[in-house]
Amino acid sequence: MFKEFSPLEDKLFQVMDKDGEIIAPEWMPEISDERLVKAFKDMLFARTADLMAVSYQRQGRMFTYPPNFGQEAIAGGMAIVMRDQDWLVPAFRELGAWLAKGASLRDIFLYFMGYEEGTVFRGANNMVPIAVPIASQIVHAAGIGYAINYNKKDEVVYAVVGDGGTSEGDFAEGLNFAAVWNAPVVYIVQNNQFAISVPFKKQTRSINIAVKGIAFGVDSIKVDGNDIFAMTKAVQVAHEHASSGKGPVLIEAVTYRRGAHTTSDDPTKYRTKEEEESWACYDPIDRLRKYLVKKNLWDESKEESLISEYKKEVDRQFEAAENYAPYPLEDVFKYLYVDMPDDLKVQKVEHEKFLKWKEGLK
Repeated sequence: MFKEFSPLEDKLFQVMDKDGEIIAPEWMPEISDERLVKAFKDMLFARTADLMAVSYQRQGRMFTYPPNFGQEAIAGGMAIVMRDQDWLVPAFRELGAWLAKGASLRDIFLYFMGYEEGTVFRGANNMVPIAVPIASQIVHAAGIGYAINYNKKDEVVYAVVGDGGTSEGDFAEGLNFAAVWNAPVVYIVQNNQFAISVPFKKQTRSINIAVKGIAFGVDSIKVDGNDIFAMTKAVQVAHEHASSGKGPVLIEAVTYRRGAHTTSDDPTKYRTKEEEESWACYDPIDRLRKYLVKKNLWDESKEESLISEYKKEVDRQFEAAENYAPYPLEDVFKYLYVDMPDDLKVQKVEHEKFLKWKEGLK
């Protein structure tokens, strides 16, 4: 598959078109109807939770949040292939993947409320904390892959980064290390077209991101990241490649971040409504829904009630996080230095003001 869809020729691996029609049946992954419907429901749940998380943040009930809106098929494909013993080394925009690994929404909300406990993810086996420093997790994944080989374990590492992260030195270093040591790592780049506000065309002179892996001797492929079938097939092939001792794989998942970079961002400053509407036609959930309806696997009339149930569950888990034991304020500031510097003292005062304001909302 890596040869048929060579990044050097800028070929895009795609199985399903925007209308839910299969255009490359020879590349269809083996997925049961039941598992496919579950994938759709999981993607729908992730989107519901994502939109509600933005709403919570806008209400002042949670800190800055990075929306996943429009990128659900990437995590959807990973979820179908990724096993319990495999490792997930995420960035900060993989809500669906976190949930698939076993993280609870409550813990995820705790993280975005500033709780250290929110990084533990007790229900998620072999999932490391969310990496905010851009691309630092690429190096971590290579190290975990090296340890897997050293201990002769049946595990694969899944590491995710955005297109902006491929401009960081950590990306090159991590890829090179993983390649040299034949580490079983599947690197997935969510190319959502923007590094915050910088469009992809201004980030690199390379014809795509996948071609960067070729330079390190890493089998790479450019995939339609909004096509659940293409993503699943690519991840399946990559998993087999990595787990069989052939080294790492780089998957460039072409998608579009339909929301803001974070809730502190205003995308209208750097992109047009026409562009957003154009990409909306390739929405991953809409495409899969069209396919399922055509196959009589999904009844759209039941979707509204399902989303209503999802909203109740999301609210329940958010309230559990919101009613969690108060985070000791001194834990945030006290243990960094022997004597607290003035800038931290100022931050502490500002945070105390915020907490008083938040309390006043109740």
